[in-house]
Amino acid sequence: MIKFTPILLAVLYGLLMYFFSSRRLRADLDEHSTLLDDPELSDMTKRMADAIGLHRIKVHIYEIDPINGLAAPDGRIFITRGFFQKYKDGEVSADELASVIAHELGHVALGHSRRRMIDFSGQNALRMVIIMVLGRFLPGIGVYIANMLTALLAARLSRSDEYEADQYASALLTKAGIGTAGQKSLFLKLDKLTGAGGRPLAWMASHPKTSERIAAIEKNEASWENGIS
Repeated sequence: MIKFTPILLAVLYGLLMYFFSSRRLRADLDEHSTLLDDPELSDMTKRMADAIGLHRIKVHIYEIDPINGLAAPDGRIFITRGFFQKYKDGEVSADELASVIAHELGHVALGHSRRRMIDFSGQNALRMVIIMVLGRFLPGIGVYIANMLTALLAARLSRSDEYEADQYASALLTKAGIGTAGQKSLFLKLDKLTGAGGRPLAWMASHPKTSERIAAIEKNEASWENGIS
């Protein structure tokens, strides 16, 4: 039992860290967000809600400047003020912003937000095990290797979630009659919109490469068309 105590403590630490960070995020979102009020986007969210049998899809604007969308652990969907302003300025179309909403809805529907608590705790426990093992053979640098390996795992899990949310969004947008053109065109704009210059190596990035995301969407569309024909 004593041998497993550090691992159990690592799991507990991960759970507590996730709990308190989620509480801080929820409080910040409560204080700095408002409901989205835009006729064109409201019409699109209504079409998406009808497509999946919901009365309404609530979307909130998070009052921060960075360009981003967010699926909160409690299931609420947010787009940032900076993203919404790009839409108001004509740099992002309604179809493109609707694709962000559909993507974040995918994270909620697929349970990604809730599962991150388990992922974070498991990764923290794995990090502790690797440190314990490598510490015997590589004292001093074992912790750096452990951090790198767990970061690689976290990035891979995140990329998997992004592909799944993309697929959900594509299916929803298609069913709602909005289509995936805006989803794909937004991917081509994201680096410029967010100011992302030098991207990290693909195997370290938490999001897949743009070309791979678009290719995955088109592959899904082709399989759907073949299934219908």
